[in-house]
Amino acid sequence: MPDTPEHGDLIIRGTVVTMNARREVLSDGAVAISGDRIIGVGPHADVAARFPEAREVGRAVDLVVPGYVNAHQHLTADRLVQSSIPDDLPPGESIFEWAVPTHAELTPDDDELTTILTLAESLTNGVTTTVEAGTVAHPDRVAAGARTIGARITLGMWGWDVEEGPFAAPPDEVIGRQSDLLAVDHGPLITPWVTLVGHDLMSDELLTKASALARRSGTGLTFHLSPTTGDVDAYLGRTGRRPVEHLADLGVLGPEVLIAHGVHLSDSEVELLVATRTAVAACPWAYLRLGQGTTREFRHLDLWQRGGRLALGCDAENAGDAVDGLRTAALFAGLAKDVPVDPTVFGAHEAFELLTIGGAKAIGMAEEIGSIEVGKQADLVVHDRTGPSWYPHADDVVLQLVWGSDGRSVRDVWVAGDQVVADGRPTRVDLEALAPVAAAAKRALLDRAGIEPRPKWPTR
Repeated sequence: MPDTPEHGDLIIRGTVVTMNARREVLSDGAVAISGDRIIGVGPHADVAARFPEAREVGRAVDLVVPGYVNAHQHLTADRLVQSSIPDDLPPGESIFEWAVPTHAELTPDDDELTTILTLAESLTNGVTTTVEAGTVAHPDRVAAGARTIGARITLGMWGWDVEEGPFAAPPDEVIGRQSDLLAVDHGPLITPWVTLVGHDLMSDELLTKASALARRSGTGLTFHLSPTTGDVDAYLGRTGRRPVEHLADLGVLGPEVLIAHGVHLSDSEVELLVATRTAVAACPWAYLRLGQGTTREFRHLDLWQRGGRLALGCDAENAGDAVDGLRTAALFAGLAKDVPVDPTVFGAHEAFELLTIGGAKAIGMAEEIGSIEVGKQADLVVHDRTGPSWYPHADDVVLQLVWGSDGRSVRDVWVAGDQVVADGRPTRVDLEALAPVAAAAKRALLDRAGIEPRPKWPTR
């Protein structure tokens, strides 16, 4: 402890779940912030004495945790038709008769609006970092929306070279667009990535050129793969190998790659992902809503047990529906216990790791985010533990947080030291003012796409 007081802008008080290497929990702790960085973590009395001039917020009863990482989220068109796609459609119909047509008709204004709306829900549920899934038509407007709301994101755009599809193009044209995106400075909270649609909708040429671009640029590469057996069948028919095996032969797997889904994997594919340090984003709510067989496979647990890099994702608002990391973590923990019929292999603490420091490692950002440690970015979430669901307070705060709570208990959120949620509301946008704008944009989008909503029960 220094003999002279130090400068700090803000002290946040509460029970602090640090997620540092020792996984320390400070029962009456505090976090000191200066600018966008954490400059002090420890018992409240010590931190307050060290930074006497800093403004203090929070109470000992509050719970302070690192910002959550959502490793796979569609930010744009899906938001306007949230929970509109029926949940009893045959496989593939929700994508090619709903999602793709609406994405094809999205305007630049829609892209910015839906980004703000999705990230508003994300932030108010404690998600401070979002990996965008790549289905973006107007990345400059998505970046503008993220800056408006104050979220940390990775940003990509459409990348596929199929014969027909919105924004499909030959490989060199797709790579040219991606290169242009990487060359733009979108602000300190926005990291451009190379993004492909994935599945069997990318040629080997496109994939290898995208991989080379990501490696050359020192950034990430993400794409969808094997949420259903469709990708397996397609790759076996086209190449004679399963998807991950074919990608390994092409030399495109590696620590800069984040595969979304990976539900239907063979043992050899799991081993290849582990050996190459390729990361996987698991989105369990999507697999259950769409009936994709995760309870029969659940290779994500195998990947985790073998030391693979794993993160959690919420996916689109017509697959995962709610953009809530804690809800996703609890479901993942439940599946990890129930599928092997063994409650001892995985639990709340392991799931919380995937949502924080584990997710940060999987997306290559663990040096900056994922834990509450001096020198890291001040991405912090405060849960209000004064609601009825919290009483009495459990001795193990993580156990209660994962199993007994969700994003609705989030009260305050900071991203890079800026408060972006206060008392459960975004600080930078007026959601009530956006509500009629969103309603009108939804109706116009469905009209342009030629889609008529079909509620299952009569509504009048």
